Amino acid sequence: QVQLVESGGGLVQAGGSLRLSCAASGRTFSSRVMGWFRQVPGKEREFVAATSWSGGSTYYADSVKGRFTISRDNAKNTVYLQMSSLKPEDTAVYYCAVSQLPASTGAYSTHRGYNYWGQGTQVTVSS
Repeated sequence: QVQLVESGGGLVQAGGSLRLSCAASGRTFSSRVMGWFRQVPGKEREFVAATSWSGGSTYYADSVKGRFTISRDNAKNTVYLQMSSLKPEDTAVYYCAVSQLPASTGAYSTHRGYNYWGQGTQVTVSS
C-alpha cells in the first residue's frame, strides 16, 4: 500500500499562485509515476500533470502548460504542483496519485492508470 497526503489548497484570486504538495509513504518501491488530477462536480477526473518517479520526465495537460510546474523532491518522497496565473476555471478538487505503470505506456494521462490516490485538496480561484 502507498499512502498519499496532499496539502496546500485554498482560495486565491485570479492571476495568483498556489503550491500543492503530496507526500508519499509506504510501499513505494514499485511506483513509477506521480500525477496530479482535478475534478469538479459532475465531471470526470481530469489529468493535470505527471512526473516520472525520478523526476526526470514531466507531462502536462494543454490547459495548464506554461502555468503549472510539477516537481519532485526524491529525498522527501514528495511531489509539488506550482500553480501560477490561476484562472477561475482551475477551481476544482486536486488529487495526487501514484501509478505503477511506466510513463512510456502513456497511462499517466488517465485516472485509470493510477493505483493509489490522495484524499484531495480544494483549490478555489475567484474572479
